[in-house]
Amino acid sequence: MAALALVMAYFSIARQVFSVWWMLAPAAVFATLVVLHFRVVRRRTFAERGVRFYARGMARLKDEWMGTGHAGARFLDPAHVYSDDLDVFGKGSLFELTATARTASGEQTLADWFRTAAEREEAVLRQQAVAELTGRLDLREDVALLGEDVRAEVHEKGLAAWGAAPPIAFAAYVRILLLALAISAVGTLAAFLARVLPVTPFAVVLACNLLIFYTLRKRVKEIVEGVDTPGHDLRIFSLLLERMEQEQFETVKMQQLRAALNVEGLPASKRIARLERWVDLLDSLHVPVIGIIQPVILWREQAALGIEAWRRVNGRHIGGWVRAVAEFEALSSLASLKYERPEWTFPTLVEGEALFEAQGLKHPLLARARCIPNDVALGGGPRLLIVSGSNMSGKSTLLRSVGLNAVLAWAGGPVAAAQMRASRLQVGASVRVVDSLQDNRSRFFAEITRIREIVELTRSRQVLFLLDELLSGTNSHDRRIGASGIVRELVRTGAIGLVTTHDLALAEIERDLGGAAANVHFDDQMRDGQIEFDYRLKPGVVTHSNALELMRAIGLEV
Repeated sequence: MAALALVMAYFSIARQVFSVWWMLAPAAVFATLVVLHFRVVRRRTFAERGVRFYARGMARLKDEWMGTGHAGARFLDPAHVYSDDLDVFGKGSLFELTATARTASGEQTLADWFRTAAEREEAVLRQQAVAELTGRLDLREDVALLGEDVRAEVHEKGLAAWGAAPPIAFAAYVRILLLALAISAVGTLAAFLARVLPVTPFAVVLACNLLIFYTLRKRVKEIVEGVDTPGHDLRIFSLLLERMEQEQFETVKMQQLRAALNVEGLPASKRIARLERWVDLLDSLHVPVIGIIQPVILWREQAALGIEAWRRVNGRHIGGWVRAVAEFEALSSLASLKYERPEWTFPTLVEGEALFEAQGLKHPLLARARCIPNDVALGGGPRLLIVSGSNMSGKSTLLRSVGLNAVLAWAGGPVAAAQMRASRLQVGASVRVVDSLQDNRSRFFAEITRIREIVELTRSRQVLFLLDELLSGTNSHDRRIGASGIVRELVRTGAIGLVTTHDLALAEIERDLGGAAANVHFDDQMRDGQIEFDYRLKPGVVTHSNALELMRAIGLEV
């Protein structure tokens, strides 16, 4: 095309074989090809994103998802009362398995749901919304693909802050005055060129324009500089909003989110389109012709006041639009989890005393083919389960299974269980407590500090405590007395939970608490010099240990 244009230019300009106007033909063809090329590149980009979207979905279906998604490392908080202990964030975490959100606010919302149990009414509304979104694969895909643009280019906090910033004040008559001066300037200039009026009227109007320009220059500059990034961000963000606005929903939660995108009956995307027109007018000042006539028609000032007027009316709603998209993405993440794991169920969320009952409970993060289900019941009968068992038999895995499913339940998501009933529980876990050289703390001190935090939680809410190898950092005598006192206090406050132990002496706590506690255990078998585990929870106390067998199995003579 370039070669053809050069040949045509030669014969048109140098040889004057045909009119120079024929040069418009290759220019038009080139412009068309540029537009078509942009569309092709755009479709290719979306196709590549679609491949990644489905490839990650397939990885989750095959239980090969670890390390392929967003780990949520920025949400890691060792001081949180359970998130680090239960692998809620980080590589191979619940967040990495679940999160399909593409906006920063969507990820933040999902992380907040995993860190704090919702009220029952809200959790039930989320369940219903997740169930509705589970079958809407096309919608979830479209939002995920559009969200990559938002993730890469939109500064959501800055967007909401710009919308909520104090208005830049102008007198009510200023916009009318600017329009009147622009019309007067064009009219008097046309009259002068037509020799109907002398140049004086035009000069007077132009002087007034310059006076207005000088008077408003600081406030106009503030508006123009302030809208630069938000104007760009809202254009991209409106694609997400427009896609959501196309859907009609049946559940209350989704209808609420959809309604948040309408302000006085006008969809958010159409409101943003009005802002885009003002921003386009402002950007057109880069065109030389517009720049020349700027002093005559006050183009910059009129665009700036139009933008500020839009922000005064719509700015306060931007934060709500961002939150609606964030919640939608969080719900879509949970819906994707349910879609890919149809055998998971929605738990029954109940009110009343602390309760956790599950049949066929599994660890949500383990490969489903090798995950052994177990039944767990707390609150209806015993309030405490003392879990004994040998090394690697599944005690810590059971604790994490209970904790993670409780987190999923009260986030509004599905759980890895055949059936589950649970009251609103504040999870408190001491599973991965370690020492800290920086804080000059031993493991034992870190553990008792966490236990104190869990005990303090019982003063204001129902608690599900998960304590792995309780007080293993001290001697047997102190462990027996301390552990008995801790679990007695937790049960007395109405908490429910599990305690694992290697020390069979701690199994005697059942006698101290009567029917409020029960012993359960995991077992193993030695066959042909190999230890085999069935990972099935059984009643009673474990009758043997495998520590010596394990040492011998790796070549240690004991």
